[in-house]
Amino acid sequence: MAEQLKVGIIGCGAIAENKHVPAIVANGKKAKLVAVSDVKVERAERVSAIYSKCANEQPKVYTDYRYIIEDKDIDVVHICTPNSTHSEIAVAAMEAHKHVLCEKPIAHSLEAAQKMIDVSRKTGRKLTISHQNRFREDSQAIFQACRNGILGEIYFAKAHALRRKAVPSWGNFTSKKFQGGGPLIDIGVHALDLVLWFMDNYEVKSVTGSVFQKMRDNCSGNIYGPWDPNNYDVEDSAFGFIKMTNGATIFLEASWALNIRNPKEAMTTLCGTLGGAEQFQGEFGPGSYSYAINTILNDRMVTITPDPPYRYSWRAPKRANELMEEAPQLEFSTWFDAILEDKSPVVLPEQAYTVLMIVDALYKSAETGKTIYFD
Repeated sequence: MAEQLKVGIIGCGAIAENKHVPAIVANGKKAKLVAVSDVKVERAERVSAIYSKCANEQPKVYTDYRYIIEDKDIDVVHICTPNSTHSEIAVAAMEAHKHVLCEKPIAHSLEAAQKMIDVSRKTGRKLTISHQNRFREDSQAIFQACRNGILGEIYFAKAHALRRKAVPSWGNFTSKKFQGGGPLIDIGVHALDLVLWFMDNYEVKSVTGSVFQKMRDNCSGNIYGPWDPNNYDVEDSAFGFIKMTNGATIFLEASWALNIRNPKEAMTTLCGTLGGAEQFQGEFGPGSYSYAINTILNDRMVTITPDPPYRYSWRAPKRANELMEEAPQLEFSTWFDAILEDKSPVVLPEQAYTVLMIVDALYKSAETGKTIYFD
């Protein structure tokens, strides 16, 4: 394996342009982008040009991702395509001896996700899923507090993924065929991943859920503009009650369009025997995060918060000479290190599978009106 990894990006939408390209540039000593692919050539050309301006190297441009798969010089493939294509592309890449980072969720179905994991084990190629919110400063701080025992036994948690009126009206987000669902599988997975990671608990006993499609014909006020109701067959809200085998309980809430005053996306609430932790919007407004640790000090209840606060966004800066946020840099740095140093990635595919398993069970519970139990 070369010291500088050669990366190919498949799917050149906003996540590739605003997160993957600048994060690869920021980790230029470890990796470089050599090829991009998108079914719309103008998007691939745009991403290639953006990278070229920053790194003075022009990635190859393709409209067929198989050229990236077949390129023996490419070490790593980043998948930024609709959920329904994740497994097919990832399997082909790993069978071609390439390591794979795939945007969340791991796949659109459990069968497809399991195939990805099986092929990773069979080929020895590394597979990780981009649950990027683990790499925020507030998430890292809470993770360490949990591992250091500051919260004690965490027996109750909430996974928050709530927007007020922010339905993604572009691409295929409102199509069940391409995405597998709506906000639950889109943004709910981020909050759920954080809770499970903080708790270090992936043993699920049961899931009970409800989903709603109440806003399909009401796109007024949507911050991303109107959507086509005729191409909207997913839920706009989902709520789940999850019980773990050790008795711990998780409440999951996910919505693109809930009439609330204070949206909470990719945030968690944790309650333990010694203390609790909460993530909330930082003082910089949307796109910023902070946290609090609730505990006892000198026999008095205290709340500990960071000083100074900080800002987070996965989006890249508007100008190439600006510094991007640290979280995407850290995510890709640890991912490239996992390959170069032959160690496990931070986000294990088995963990991402459990997230999808809960999401799948919540959908099934809502459809059948029954609690879904696991052996």
